[in-house]
Amino acid sequence: MKEGWEIKKLGEVCDFQNGFAFKSKTYKESGLPILRITNIQNQELELSSLVYFDPKDYKENFDRFKVFQNDLVIAMSGATTGKLGINTSGTVFYLNQRVGKFLPRKNLLRSYLYYFLSTKVEESLRIAAGAAQPNLSTEQINNFEIPFPPLPEQQRIVSILDECFAAIDQAKANAEQNLKNAKELFESYLQGVFEKKDEGWEEKTLGEIGKPSMCKRILKHQTSPKGDIPFYKIGTFGKTPDAFISIEIYNEYRTKYSFPKKGDILISASGTIGRRVRYDGEPAFFQDSNIVWIDNDEKQVLNDYLYTFYEFCDWQPSKGATISRLYNSNLTSIKIVFPKTFEEQKIIIEKLDALRAETQKLEAIYQQKLADLEELKKSILQKAFSGELTENLLFHES
Repeated sequence: MKEGWEIKKLGEVCDFQNGFAFKSKTYKESGLPILRITNIQNQELELSSLVYFDPKDYKENFDRFKVFQNDLVIAMSGATTGKLGINTSGTVFYLNQRVGKFLPRKNLLRSYLYYFLSTKVEESLRIAAGAAQPNLSTEQINNFEIPFPPLPEQQRIVSILDECFAAIDQAKANAEQNLKNAKELFESYLQGVFEKKDEGWEEKTLGEIGKPSMCKRILKHQTSPKGDIPFYKIGTFGKTPDAFISIEIYNEYRTKYSFPKKGDILISASGTIGRRVRYDGEPAFFQDSNIVWIDNDEKQVLNDYLYTFYEFCDWQPSKGATISRLYNSNLTSIKIVFPKTFEEQKIIIEKLDALRAETQKLEAIYQQKLADLEELKKSILQKAFSGELTENLLFHES
């Protein structure tokens, strides 16, 4: 440990205030705002889901439960146990139960405490993980061991961390903008292709391309958790099947009733409309009405072109009471523009595939960049609280 530093229990240098057990039946649409666990998001307070209370409904004095500007709070239970939030607004909130507020004592800088606590989030989650309901107690928080340097050293550390993290946030923003630009370029080209009406192009409805089709209905008693032929329902479409049918039913139904050809583009017709799966010809069966396809003979439009068009398509599904559904009338009325020659269709597909691959490559780079920056943050924080932080650390680390 660096000279002049001490190791303290957090409870020795910081007081901690638990929240008040507001009764949900007294929540109001206006009044004094209650700060609940759900409001702690991304080191800030998310205010769109606030609830309120009227102090006249209670006999308590609520002064100690107030959360002022720049106050630091923590979630003490639930899925976000250990997450921190700072009140960056001028609004005064009131702590709900299972939300705690830190009250640093003399010689403990609030921003130093915040940076230290941000290193304890994962530990907090591990502590809370043993219970069915994740839970972090006041005692556990007070027992956190905090490296405690003199106040001038705390100020120096905070100044360096502020500068480092500002640079990291800017690097994240730059990476995000690069990804956004790449996606916009791809979407712009995609939109331009399917809005063309040049000479040598045709515009038709999907109903003129082929007939909407679906498999024969499979009843629940005809399925089993294991079996010969995978049966894809809307929930497992494009994923791993959890139901199967017998090979006898499969052979009967695929010969007597509608069944996709190899290469046909299957689409989801309920829930998330327009998810696409290219049928590979392997034995499988698909839930009727929820999974459909245009029976395309490829005399006008290649299936590859149709697959790409579906990515761009605005399905405009009919709205049901609980889910969206794509009916045959919706499907057949959708307009598609396409070059008359297969050669030009193939050129467009190749260009779009190349652009898509480049966009996906940039997205992978972006995700790796984010992961690297998060690791850099952890490394810098680790050095900060072991006395190894220097002004040029960021440049050495990156």
